Amino acid sequence: MTGPRVEIEDAEGVRLVAFNRPEVRNAFDLAMYRAVTEALAGASADDTVHAVVLTGRGQAFTSGQDLREMAAIATGTAGAGAGSGFRDLLDVVIAFDKPLLAAVHGVGMGLGCTLLGHVDLVLMDQDARLRAPFAEMGVPPEAASSWLLPARMGWQRAAAALLASEWINAAEAVTSGLALQACPPGTVLGETMELARRIASFPPHATREIKRLMLAGRRPDIAAARAREEAAYASLFADPGTNPGSQLTASLER
Repeated sequence: MTGPRVEIEDAEGVRLVAFNRPEVRNAFDLAMYRAVTEALAGASADDTVHAVVLTGRGQAFTSGQDLREMAAIATGTAGAGAGSGFRDLLDVVIAFDKPLLAAVHGVGMGLGCTLLGHVDLVLMDQDARLRAPFAEMGVPPEAASSWLLPARMGWQRAAAALLASEWINAAEAVTSGLALQACPPGTVLGETMELARRIASFPPHATREIKRLMLAGRRPDIAAARAREEAAYASLFADPGTNPGSQLTASLER
């Protein structure tokens, strides 16, 4: 099934959700946020779906937030509701109680990196790379990554990713615990789907309960980190001296 900004395929208890804006490396605009949110909410409510795999079409997993839309939000020129898409998607991802996997190829920038902190099993093409460019962009981290990345990767690697905006290759992601394995080129989606089908073959009440129990201890920390990050964003955007809107607009015009 193909809709605006996303492709959905259901088979053998697995829903594949493919980001589908390859012309902009699957950058998330409001329509993409809404489409992916709907796909995940639908999967959560569908008793025939036992696991979900996220991937991207074309040459990238996702390059994160659409910078033109972000600049419009920062300068107050975006349409109504433009800023709600990210929050709505994060609400659904954090509450998602079925096994969630990701097949990452190409680049995962911004949300393409931070989203993985909420994914249960991440497989990466051995040539894939991740980056959290928030410091370089002059903005705080997002999606509770200020807590999730240190928790998953350790303080030093997370500091290099968040403070220095360093690239994370597939081998480093695996070594640090952000990903499960690196796959030979061209095989990551097939490997991820095979793993998802195996999980989907088990009693679904068991896999959901296991995930619920695994998440129970960290949900308060995720909620607290998210609240801190959102407060930091609000403060940043309210101050003309730190609002990144003009910088983003200038960089897009170059």
